[in-house]
Amino acid sequence: MDSHPTHRRDEPQPLGDVLSHLFTLRGYGRTGTQRQLGDIWRTLAGEQIADRTRVLGIKAGVLQIGVAGSAQLQELDHFHKHSLLESLHSQHPDLGITNIRFRLHTPAK
Repeated sequence: MDSHPTHRRDEPQPLGDVLSHLFTLRGYGRTGTQRQLGDIWRTLAGEQIADRTRVLGIKAGVLQIGVAGSAQLQELDHFHKHSLLESLHSQHPDLGITNIRFRLHTPAK
């Protein structure tokens, strides 16, 4: 028997269930996951690339990586993306990442 009762859309739902769902949708409470993703990225990319980039998250199966400048973005996108994606697929297929997107991102000070 399922431990989670099913609710019809027109029935009131427990506030805790609604808040939990909202927090999941908004990405609150993912600091541990973000840290793990950062560790995975550092291992895959190596120190030199990881020091110049920042994991921004995963959106619709696409790993979002922030870079500080357009030259770095072009270098990573054209020369490293394919091998990084292959490594990610072979070492962490459970993440379900389908692509890597490098984006300009200025770190907060």
